Amino acid sequence: MTAHLSETLTLLLIEDDDGDALLVEELLKEAGAPPHVHRARTVEEAKARLSPEIQCVLVDLNLPDAQGLEALEQVLALAPYAAVLVLTGLRDMHVGVAAVQAGAQDYLVKQDVDARLLARAIRYAMERKRADLAQLRLVQAELTAQENARLESGLLPVALLPSTSVEHATRYLPGSRGTLLAGDFLDTVQTPDGAVHVVVGDVCGHGPDEAALGVAMRIAWRTLVLAGQTGDTLLRTLDSLLRAERKTPEIFTTLCTATIAPDLGGVRMRVVGHPPPVLVRDGVVTVVEGAPSGPPLGIFTDAAWPEIEVPLGAEWSIMLYTDGLIEAAAGGDEEPLGVEGLVRLVREHGDVDLDRLIAQAGELSDDLAAVLVRRRASR
Repeated sequence: MTAHLSETLTLLLIEDDDGDALLVEELLKEAGAPPHVHRARTVEEAKARLSPEIQCVLVDLNLPDAQGLEALEQVLALAPYAAVLVLTGLRDMHVGVAAVQAGAQDYLVKQDVDARLLARAIRYAMERKRADLAQLRLVQAELTAQENARLESGLLPVALLPSTSVEHATRYLPGSRGTLLAGDFLDTVQTPDGAVHVVVGDVCGHGPDEAALGVAMRIAWRTLVLAGQTGDTLLRTLDSLLRAERKTPEIFTTLCTATIAPDLGGVRMRVVGHPPPVLVRDGVVTVVEGAPSGPPLGIFTDAAWPEIEVPLGAEWSIMLYTDGLIEAAAGGDEEPLGVEGLVRLVREHGDVDLDRLIAQAGELSDDLAAVLVRRRASR
């Protein structure tokens, strides 16, 4: 009966006995799709023959330069992404069991092998290897996500907002592209004069360098605000810091700053190459007009960022966010949510509800930082 392998495979047979090697090769020729078989007589010879196209390794554990589990350990180290099938003799069945416990996908007793059993063992060994690698990737992803979450939570600021006159909420979420650290940052500070200062920014790129740069920008912003520096002085200082700290000249940063007046009746904003804030005033939902008010930081040395003044009134909500929110695929559609879609969702809700808004925005393809500041009318 013809053995069955559903795809043409590339195998490496590590066997010093010519008779045993010939038997295996003849049995494999009976497969429905006979595999390409490379032969090595020693582990040292196998080093030169192992390559990424090798999908399965059949190894005898009695080789001239390695014996027993020592041979297996060397093969596993040489071929971490290939399935490994151990060939043993009748007297070495216990070695086969130990080999599976040590990392091999399966073992075969040479005297019991026929074409059908060999083909099935190879197929099953490869499936087990795929499952093992998938599980390993899952565990690694979970560990990386946990570590990133721990780092991100440790890097996020505690708002300096002693006043209870306004409501304040933030969200910081990773996108679906993975667990990479991102350069999104946010902060809120109330100065002694009662003004509430908010920033949301996004360093382009993902990874530890961008995350570190985002933290540096956020700390610099907080320090400057507490020192009384705002407006052009603050932005030019941040621009200089970005140029000094970035790893490559292609790195830029978008951000939005807002300074809410002490009487909470108005806000001054600079939208630096960033998505426009969403404003809800007396039940009317809009985006801040005039945004962006200038290019991102790190692009032009002579850039200017005009101030946008917006009256707020007695009851209002204002949301600053990074582009991860408007790049989400709304409702699973391929098209991103966009600013218009974001405004539509806020109108449907009647106000800004961060959790509900993010849930309805769809799957995040990029990281998200958002700050909501709200003032309710006195009853």
